[in-house]
Order: sequence, then structure tokens, then C-alpha cells
Amino acid sequence: MPGRLEDKVAIVTGAGRGIGRATAALLAGEGADVACVARTGPELAEAAAGVRAAGRRAIQIQADIGDPDAAGLIAARVQAVLGDVDIVVNNAATVTPVGPTASIDPDQWARALAVNVAGPMRLTRALLDGMVKRGWGRIVNVSSGIAAAPAAMVGMNAYAASKAAVVRFAETLAEELRERGVDVNAIAPGALNTRMLEEVLHAGPQSVGEEFYQRALEQRRSGGIPLRYGAKLAVFLGSAASDGITGKLLSAVWDPWRELPERRADLDSDVYTLRRIVPSDRGLDWGEV
Repeated sequence: MPGRLEDKVAIVTGAGRGIGRATAALLAGEGADVACVARTGPELAEAAAGVRAAGRRAIQIQADIGDPDAAGLIAARVQAVLGDVDIVVNNAATVTPVGPTASIDPDQWARALAVNVAGPMRLTRALLDGMVKRGWGRIVNVSSGIAAAPAAMVGMNAYAASKAAVVRFAETLAEELRERGVDVNAIAPGALNTRMLEEVLHAGPQSVGEEFYQRALEQRRSGGIPLRYGAKLAVFLGSAASDGITGKLLSAVWDPWRELPERRADLDSDVYTLRRIVPSDRGLDWGEV
């Protein structure tokens, strides 16, 4: 039977491993043709093979999303081979540099923002006009719970800043595109046991703080959150089932996202958005003018 994404075309960046590969496979399972984008060739080939195994077309594009020229080249190739793009999952990211701000290389910090923020913006921009013209499109930015944490983790300055930025990018772009048929959201997939976790552990407690390091060790021991949680949420947000749900940061683990189509009226608010905490939110009787 046809899937809910039958004949849709999707791009997944960072598709070579982890949640990117899981999302590409699940999109294909729902009927989408998928362009798998990543920097690493062998893993990329495996991701594309997984899409084909589901009976869908796949292309693999080895590219660095942090390269300013990459987005245009990716968009042009996908459109030439698979056709107009309906769904973009901006997943590619880097966690480095890790360490206290005073010790990290500013160029590496800027590189993280180039990959994690500028890359998604450029790829989205390269495809946006077509989506608006056709009156339908889905942009899904993979963020992190760190974007909304009360206090970001020690040593994760670049990653935390970038993951908050892609949420605000989704929120503001969603406002620009209201009533245009293009929905834009961000997801927090949960604490995943991926290459990024290993990079954090390799950096050690001296770079990320003893508390965060111990939590990372426990996460590795426990297995972390299954990749399918975030992948299922990304596919939901890429489908017509989520029509009208836009400008939100959704947790794959903690939010009842499957119920949201029944609660669209309640979502026309600041629910599931980043916001400032004021004294009255914490029961304090000062700070009001």
C-alpha cells in the first residue's frame, strides 16, 4: 500500500549515520525518494542503499554543508535527478569545539556555526522559492534539548548557541511563511548514542565539566534514546498529518506530538517555543512594571 509520503522528494543532511540515516530510511519506508547528504562516502552509500531497499529512489551526495557553495549544488543535483524537493531535514551538525570558551579557537567556533546554522539556512533558502510556488513544503531542523536548557552545559558553547539558533530560525521563518503552505519546525531527538557523544567523552571532564561527563558516561552505558524516536517525529513533521503545525520546537521523547493534529487551535500560541522566564513564572513577586 502507498505510504503517506508517496512520491514526495526529501533531502536529509548528515544522512551517513545516526538519526540522519534512520530518518532517511523511515522517509523511504513512507514512500519518499531521498537524497542522502553527508561528508563520509562509505556511510553515505550504506544510507542510500537503505532507501533503495525500501523500493524508493535514492541519490547520495558527498558534501560539506558548512561550505557556502554546497547548498546550491545539492539543490540543483537533487532537482535534476529526483525532481522538486518537498521535505528538507537539516540534520548535519558538529559538536566541536568542546571546552571552556577561553580555550577554544574562535575559527573553530565560527566553523561550528557555519555547519550547524548557516548550512541549514543556505539549503533551505536554495529550495524555498520552489516550495512557496507549489504551495507545499516541510523544513525540519534537528536541534537539541540543550537549546532550551536553563543553563547550557559547560564546554558546549558553540553547539548550544547553534542549536538555539536553528530553533529561532525555524520560528521566524515559520512566521514569514504562514498561510503559504510551508511549515517549519525544529526537533529535539533526545540524548542519542552517536559519534557526537563519543567526541564529548573524548574531550573529557576537564573540557565539559565533571557532571556532564558523568551523565554522558551513563548515557553510553544505558544505550541512550533510540534513534527511531527522533526519526519518527521528523517524518511526522514532513507529512501532511502535520499540516499547519509550524514554528515549534518539539521533543521526540517528552512531547505528545502524535496528538498535535487534534490540538492545532491551542498551538496558535507560544506553546513549544523558546521564551524568556520572568520572575512571576517562578512565583516571585518582583520584576513587574
